[in-house]
Amino acid sequence: MSSNAMETMLRESLWAQTLTVEELDRVIRESHEREVPAGGFALRRGEPADLWIGIIEGLVKMSVSLADGRVSTFTGVTTGGWAGEGSLLKPGPWRYDGVAMRPTRLACVPRHTFERLLSTNIEFNRFLLSHINARLSLFIGLMEFDRLLGPDARVARCLASLFDPVLYPQASSFVRLSQDEIGLLSAVSRQRANRALHELERAGLLRVEHGGVEVLDLAGLRGYLGETESVATAYARR
Repeated sequence: MSSNAMETMLRESLWAQTLTVEELDRVIRESHEREVPAGGFALRRGEPADLWIGIIEGLVKMSVSLADGRVSTFTGVTTGGWAGEGSLLKPGPWRYDGVAMRPTRLACVPRHTFERLLSTNIEFNRFLLSHINARLSLFIGLMEFDRLLGPDARVARCLASLFDPVLYPQASSFVRLSQDEIGLLSAVSRQRANRALHELERAGLLRVEHGGVEVLDLAGLRGYLGETESVATAYARR
């Protein structure tokens, strides 16, 4: 059963534009909404990958927990974003965890619905290729700033990554993330994230506000290296 909020999200999603009215109505009927508390699993490694999930409201951190307790975070999926399409393209379980970082509402499209669209709608396939390419570009960028850039630049690139028009079409200039959440997504401590945010604020790229940050210069965030940092010097120190 769909809620009004879920139906609205489905109808406003970029991929919905590839469907006929009848196809979209059927997707809405077959989908359902799910609420996940903060710290709960939106999806869990090892469990069957049987849903394509959209974030109606909230934030989900995609990560892998290692046996020694360490956690490797890939990305965060915010309001309006979709996740899980890669796992649905092949049979098997989830290979990563999706943990809600705050109370989160999910739109859940069943695997059989996703597979039907995949096998019958060429425009949906084209959207999916674009979506997966955007996700791949994001991951390559994340690897770059994780390995080559300093903490300030990592926070800048993490925030900038939330503005991809394919992955996050509903993004606004205000990013509703706590400093804890920014630290987790950037793989730095809360204290280091705080320092980075104020450095970026001094650079005129954003404004730190209650409940999040207002992005003032997206291009500047995407290209930020820091006053003394560069990819070349960072690479030389490895």
